[in-house]
Amino acid sequence: MLELILGGARSGKSRLAEKLASESGLEVVYIATSQPLDGEMNARIGQHRARRPAHWGLVEEPLELARVLREQAAMGRCLLVDCLTLWLTNLLMLDDAARLAAEREALLGCVDQLPGRIVLVSNETGLGVVPLGELTRRYVDEAGWLHQALAERSQRVVFTVAGLPMYLKGDA
Repeated sequence: MLELILGGARSGKSRLAEKLASESGLEVVYIATSQPLDGEMNARIGQHRARRPAHWGLVEEPLELARVLREQAAMGRCLLVDCLTLWLTNLLMLDDAARLAAEREALLGCVDQLPGRIVLVSNETGLGVVPLGELTRRYVDEAGWLHQALAERSQRVVFTVAGLPMYLKGDA
């Protein structure tokens, strides 16, 4: 089963994903896409680590998400990816359009064929003001296109606001 959980910053999307993974009864592997590039990001990573059960597996991969998903997906296992927009940012910062396209297509080409349960977390960035800079506009565009493609492939899509899930596709 493929699930996409979207929401704004501090909307509760990660907590919801962690709750769903915990309640699944499956072995959980958390796939972290962030990179601890500064003190503030280190603190955020620390908060996420502290919330996760110690028995969950962990794979840290900032770029090759499709490869890791193919390697880790299995029946009886739940993969929780947090988060797609950080993964997208990592790829955009490489300033290599071919690499971004290849990684995106690899992800879209595998997600709906993986065994087990896959929970993808991502920031919804298209609800605010149109960014002024070229890179931030590209980021919002790329995230929006990625979300649309993943939502089409997902059995369940959830939008979180103020910690509350709104089910856009699939059963609650």
